[in-house]
Amino acid sequence: MSPDMHDSSPLSPWWKQAVILVMIFGFSLLGLITVKTYQGAPPIPARVVDATGQVVFTGEDVLGGQEVFLKYGLMEHGTLWGHGAYLGPDYTAEYLHRLAEIGRDTLARSRFGRAYKELADGQTLEVDGALKATLKQNRYDKASDTLTFTESESAAYRTQVGEWTTYFAGAKAAPGLPSKFIRDEGELQRLTAYFAWATWATVALRPGTDYSYTNNWPYEPLVGNTPTASAYLWSALSLVTLLGGLGVILFVFGKFNYLGWGGTTGWKQAPAGTLHHWTLTPSQKALGLYFAVVALLFLAQTALGGVLAHYRVEPGAFYGFDLASILPFNLARTWHLQLAIFWIATAWVAGGLFLAPLVGGAEPKGQKTGVLILLGALTIVVFGSLFGEMAGINGKLGQFWFWFGHQGSEYLDLGRFWQVLLAVGLIFWLFLMFRALRPAMRGTEQGELPSLFLYAAVAIPLFYVPAMFYGPHTNFAVIDNWRFWIIHLWVEGFFELFATVLVAVMFYQLGLVTAKSATRLVYLDAILYLTGGILGTGHHWYFTGQSTLNMGLAACFSSLEVVPLTLLTLDAWDFIRLQDQACEDCDKPLAAKQRWAIKFFIAVGVWNFVGAGVFGFLINLPIVSYFEMGTTLTPNHGHAAMFGVFGMLALAVLIFCLRALKSDAVWNRSEKFIKVGFWGLNIGLGLMILLDLFPGGVLQLWDVMTHGYWHARRLSYLMGGTYHTLEWVRISADLIFLFSGAVPIALAVFRLVFTRDPTEAG
Repeated sequence: MSPDMHDSSPLSPWWKQAVILVMIFGFSLLGLITVKTYQGAPPIPARVVDATGQVVFTGEDVLGGQEVFLKYGLMEHGTLWGHGAYLGPDYTAEYLHRLAEIGRDTLARSRFGRAYKELADGQTLEVDGALKATLKQNRYDKASDTLTFTESESAAYRTQVGEWTTYFAGAKAAPGLPSKFIRDEGELQRLTAYFAWATWATVALRPGTDYSYTNNWPYEPLVGNTPTASAYLWSALSLVTLLGGLGVILFVFGKFNYLGWGGTTGWKQAPAGTLHHWTLTPSQKALGLYFAVVALLFLAQTALGGVLAHYRVEPGAFYGFDLASILPFNLARTWHLQLAIFWIATAWVAGGLFLAPLVGGAEPKGQKTGVLILLGALTIVVFGSLFGEMAGINGKLGQFWFWFGHQGSEYLDLGRFWQVLLAVGLIFWLFLMFRALRPAMRGTEQGELPSLFLYAAVAIPLFYVPAMFYGPHTNFAVIDNWRFWIIHLWVEGFFELFATVLVAVMFYQLGLVTAKSATRLVYLDAILYLTGGILGTGHHWYFTGQSTLNMGLAACFSSLEVVPLTLLTLDAWDFIRLQDQACEDCDKPLAAKQRWAIKFFIAVGVWNFVGAGVFGFLINLPIVSYFEMGTTLTPNHGHAAMFGVFGMLALAVLIFCLRALKSDAVWNRSEKFIKVGFWGLNIGLGLMILLDLFPGGVLQLWDVMTHGYWHARRLSYLMGGTYHTLEWVRISADLIFLFSGAVPIALAVFRLVFTRDPTEAG
């Protein structure tokens, strides 16, 4: 007999204590890694001088170049240290390859009086060896805060000032950007200085080691950049950790067979849920407006995805139209990513506000007013930040670009002012959640579930705070550290944990699980996700100025992230059982009404395993990440995990709430659009991956290993051969996703929200 048969017994305190211990352990080590990031970040010298002592550029030039890089949103065009967008080149890899070519010629002329290509075989070997030795030597002097460039490095910098000026300011536009995008010569000089510094960090040896500040990334044999021994070692050990973790968790699940949504008791042990007899409150009815905003943002985000995909096949035109002059690639990608976060977060925020009165048992006075105020505030943040990013990229905000324009960090592009407003809005949302949940937190009927609901909500504004911990002059290694505290810990960690609580509360309110089962599931997911997820954040930092301590910890703990994702296949099967049994075997007709929300939950389980589990683990191994980072295998994982998991989950929440808000008569007129949209989204996403993202990513990975990272990131590779053909073929998948998926879903939402329900009085 399952423990749930006697659900009145309290849940063991070890569940809560285990979560606390996991968080203390994880954040202690993650804090240590962050401290070491500050200590070990590649230094920005006060001055860079040539062999004669003449100043080439200064530290102020480097920081000024970083401002240019961020202000114009260049991280949403190309990548730096492998992170960013994928239409432009990796600026450091491209600079490094040109440094190798120019350096070889410089050394050849210095030693033999002729160009490198004119040398005999023995002479080329001598030059190649000398180039590697000179570039690997770290000539930074900490006492004088001076970096000395060799003759080759100085010549490469002078040459590349002209080359990058032509790239960004020439009559022939850079791919996806307007012609003469950056016109100021001083900005272009400083930008090149920034690229030169960032590239120096990729090749110069970190003091006391035999590898560079970026652990020898990118792969560039011409300068001796090849994988480190640590990349091989920790990749192997991470596989051992994964197998060990899977073995332990499968043993535990086999022994304690009441773990999981259904357990040994099926779905019949739970009492009738509150939602069966609940009368909708004014604030819950007002939440329909949130879901209309979600649908609008989702539609816009999907359309922008189509624009980005077309830039990948015709970067110079949109069916003959110069789209880049109006909507350049870096702005379109900024909006695409920002809108994804906005609509998904808005759906989850609205879901929390819908469920809170149900859990609390009553609607606090003035809750509807608070809900509408929050909606207005979120609308200001969304549209204010989007227009600010457009103005910032186009140089319309002057010195205020960082605060009101484009902050320049991928996923955190919105200006600091909008970030602050967003944080204030989330705190106000937390206040609304607290006042609705407070009555239930005093009672015992629902156990710890109301408190867990609030704690999960607290984590949302709390873990957004690191977005404020850097500025435009912060060392890029430190910026990327805090950036992934948000991308990984906030989005993939605590927002996902909040979503787990949402699902648990939904099922409890439907009467499908007991409070004890729901609470245990929340604790279990928290333990499994956070054990690997907190330190797993570091798999983004393998090659961004971190030490090998991070590589070792991140590789092993990141592999453990696959363990709960593997178990999600059991969740998917539980949800299938739920939709089959709820209507036929138990007296819970409301579960049958929520069959489309349950289908989206099934999709979440499947995509979490495929997108986050299989594709995520594929690129998280250090040795794979070394060659793969910034190739199409990254968006392959990103699309399957970001939309397949977070997007599908947000749509499940949206559909759950709208179904509860609307009568059968109104719902039945729109259900067919939900059905079409569900299959259109899943088929479209699946075809994106099968037709292009995965095979194209494998081809690009092979090219990196064959010709070097710089080659696979150049436009000449992207626009040629089988890779380019696959990009064209993908358009069919994009059209299915947009017109058979997003459009029907949005249409259904608009019809449900704005169609008057005849059952409502007044």
